[in-house]
Amino acid sequence: MANGLLLVGCGKMGGAMLAGWLEQGTDPATVVVVEPADVLRQPWTASGVTAVASAADIPADFVPDCVIFAVKPQQMAMVTPDYKRFVGSDTQFLSIAAGTTIAFFEGVLGAHAAIVRTMPNTPAAVGKGMLVACPNGPVTAAMRSRADSLLAAVGAVAWIDDEFLMDAVTAVSGSGPAYVFYMIQCMAEAGVAAGLPAELAAQLASQTVYGAGALAHSAAEDPGTLRKNVTSPGGTTQAALEVLMADDGLSPLMRRAVDAAAVRSRELGA
Repeated sequence: MANGLLLVGCGKMGGAMLAGWLEQGTDPATVVVVEPADVLRQPWTASGVTAVASAADIPADFVPDCVIFAVKPQQMAMVTPDYKRFVGSDTQFLSIAAGTTIAFFEGVLGAHAAIVRTMPNTPAAVGKGMLVACPNGPVTAAMRSRADSLLAAVGAVAWIDDEFLMDAVTAVSGSGPAYVFYMIQCMAEAGVAAGLPAELAAQLASQTVYGAGALAHSAAEDPGTLRKNVTSPGGTTQAALEVLMADDGLSPLMRRAVDAAAVRSRELGA
């Protein structure tokens, strides 16, 4: 084998990224996956990807351009040392493990290793993710561009240079899908309480959030303007917003929630 991509871990997020790369034209013959679980390896082997059970099984002539760590944060200390042999001027390391700092990787791989820390979120599984990346010093412009292309296969990409911001990123976009799912749940439950059949209430809530999100993403107006466009003076929307926008309404509640998530992210990364 020649150079290519080495994906360590092929669960939901790793699998979503690999699917995105293949859909965008990456040659499966240039991809090696390390995944202990047989059930997760087999589908990719059938697609032409070299899928092995451990780092020891990686083809001896394979030197990756990029090593992507897609394992759980609690597994990282055990997994990472096996890949120190790939540290070099042309290989970069990309992590999608929440809370695992650049300092951790530099401690294991060495300060000269080129590392990009990334915070994705679960909508990446359907190609609609939000991924924020932070590089360390050895990451070159070419490496940054390559990482950007890899991440863009599953969603929108933003870059930061201050790793401290990753805790806030985690609190807003990393954990954010759960906030939206809970809002859908609450809207549906409120619909049932108002007399709607449960199935219809769930459909109304889910499709409304989906459509509003798509509109917010594509519209030239900011969310505040879009909200005003829907709100007729003295109408039903205004009546609801008077509750949501009260001094003890959604805004202060969301700030407390995001702050709690950011604090916990700092604790986990310590």
